[in-house]
Order: sequence, then C-alpha cells, then structure tokens
Amino acid sequence: MTHTNSNQKIHQGRNIKRFREMLGIKQEVLAFELGEDWNQKKISLLEQKEAIETSILQQVSQILKIPVEAIENFDEEQAINIIASNFHGDAVAYAENYKCTINPIEKIIELHEEKILLYERMLKEKDEMMLRLEKLFEGK
Repeated sequence: MTHTNSNQKIHQGRNIKRFREMLGIKQEVLAFELGEDWNQKKISLLEQKEAIETSILQQVSQILKIPVEAIENFDEEQAINIIASNFHGDAVAYAENYKCTINPIEKIIELHEEKILLYERMLKEKDEMMLRLEKLFEGK
C-alpha cells in the first residue's frame, strides 16, 4: 500500500465540524464563544476551509477543549485504515474470550452528555453573571 502525503487529505474545517458535532456544540455557540466578529454563517464558511489560520485554530481548540494537533492532523480515512488493520484475528479471538461488559459507544455518549450538561450550566452561569453586571452598571 503506497502512502501519499496525508497532509493533502486533511481538511481542517471539516475536522472542526466533526469535533464540534461530536461535542454537541452548535455553530451559533461556537460563534458566540469566538466573539462578536463571528456568527453562524461565518462558522459555516470556516468549516468549508481546508486550511485555517493558526490563531483561529488555537481559539477553536480552546473552546472545544481539544488539542490544536487534533484539528490539524486528524485524517478520518487514515484513522479508519489503522482501526481496520489492527482489528484482525487476534482481536476477534480476544473479544470472543473476554466479553466486554462496557459498551464503548454508550460510554462515549455518556461523556458527551456530561459535557453538554456542563456547557449548558456554564452558559446559564454566564447569563446570570451578565444580568448581575448589567444591574451593577445600572446602579451607577
């Protein structure tokens, strides 16, 4: 199997979209977190870009709480090939002998649900803090 330069296949915008969706974060929320210069349409355009400026990648990675390298280097096709090539006879034999009692998909979903709840709580706290600040400024 010959390898071409895998960097040619990596689409950073699509990676941002993948990670954002896996974390259950809407484009509007990502736009809000990036600042007032951003909106849903601009996020949509960002996710269509193959290469993204480093400063934006760093901001997005902080918001999504994932390493910049994940956005820069994640290649879905390569990941699938690695998983497929590692899942051969030994893995099947091992799985047959040791039945897994934890469903990894359920565990992932559970973790993401916890992140969503935490994120919603943080947004609520942020809204409450903004209201308190507004009242504070009105009082002056």
